[in-house]
Amino acid sequence: MKIVVGDRNLLPHRELFESGLPSGAVVSWHRKFDESAIVADLADADVYVGGRFTPAMAATAPKLRLLHVAGAGTDNVAFDALPPDTVVANTFHHEDSIAEYIVSSALMLRRGFLGHDRALRGDVWATSVYDDAIAQSRSMRGARIGFVGFGHIGGRSWSLLRAFGAEGRAVTGRGNLDAEAEGLDWAGDNTSLLRLMTESDVVVVSAPLNDHTRGMIGGPELEALGPDGVLINVGRGPLVQEQPLYDALASRRIAAAAIDVWYSYPDAGGHGAPSALPFRDLPNVLMTPHSSGVTDHTFLGRVRDITDNIRRLDTGQTVLRTCG
Repeated sequence: MKIVVGDRNLLPHRELFESGLPSGAVVSWHRKFDESAIVADLADADVYVGGRFTPAMAATAPKLRLLHVAGAGTDNVAFDALPPDTVVANTFHHEDSIAEYIVSSALMLRRGFLGHDRALRGDVWATSVYDDAIAQSRSMRGARIGFVGFGHIGGRSWSLLRAFGAEGRAVTGRGNLDAEAEGLDWAGDNTSLLRLMTESDVVVVSAPLNDHTRGMIGGPELEALGPDGVLINVGRGPLVQEQPLYDALASRRIAAAAIDVWYSYPDAGGHGAPSALPFRDLPNVLMTPHSSGVTDHTFLGRVRDITDNIRRLDTGQTVLRTCG
C-alpha cells in the first residue's frame, strides 16, 4: 500500500503516523503543497492524505482508494473529478483548540484588551479609572452569544462559555437543534440569522462553507449586530462578505472582530496578504493565520483517526467518517 501525505501539519507526528500503518505500507511525505510534485507521486497511490485535492491530482490517481482529509473541511476537494471507487473521509479533534481561541478572543475583544495594550505601549492608561470618556468594559456574565453553525466547534465553545454565565442561541443549516437539550435560549434555521445577529453581543461563525452559506453574513447582518457587537469567524472567510465586514469594522458599526479564516491564502512559504482590503490597519481586529485549531492536541488525534481508517481500508472494514 502506498500512502502520499500532502499535509505538513502531520510531519511533527511522523513517527506516530508510520507506527500506526499496516505492515508493508510505504509513505511518501511532502513538506509543502506543490501540486506538480504531488501529481507526479499519485500514479500508484492507494491513499492520499491532505486537505486539498484538485482535478489535476485526480486525473493521475486511478488507483486511489481513500482520500483522507486531515481535518473537517472538504470544500477544497474536487469530488466530481475523483475516481468512482475513491472513498473520502475526514477527521476532527480541533474543537477543543478552537474553543480555546473563541473564548480567549471573546474575552479580549469584549473587554477591550487590544486597545488597552496599544495605549499602554504609549504610556496611556486607557481605562474608565482615569478617563471619564471610556466606559467600563463588559463582563462575559450575561453576554448573549450567537452561534452561526453548531457542530463540534459550536458545541464545545458553548460548554466553556456557559461557565462564564453567558446566554446562548444558535442557527444551523438544518434547523433541527434541540435548544433545551443544549442549554440554549433558542435555536432556529438560517432564516433566523438576522434575529440572531440582533439578539447577540458576540457572534461565533463556524458553519461549513457551501453554496447555501457563502456570503450569508453581509451588511444587514453586521448592522444588526451593532456597535457593541463582536464577530469571531473560525469557519471559512467567505461565510462573511469581505467588503461589508471591512466597512463595518472601519466605521465602528460593529465593535471588533477576531478573524482566523481569510479571503486569500499564502504561497507555500507562508507569504501573502490575507485580504485585498487593509484589515491590518484597523485597530479593532484580531488577525490570526488560520491557526485557531493548530495544536499538538488536534493533530495527535487526527493522526490516530487517519491511521485507523487506513488499517480499516487494508483489512476490508468500513471506513469511518466518510463524506461527499
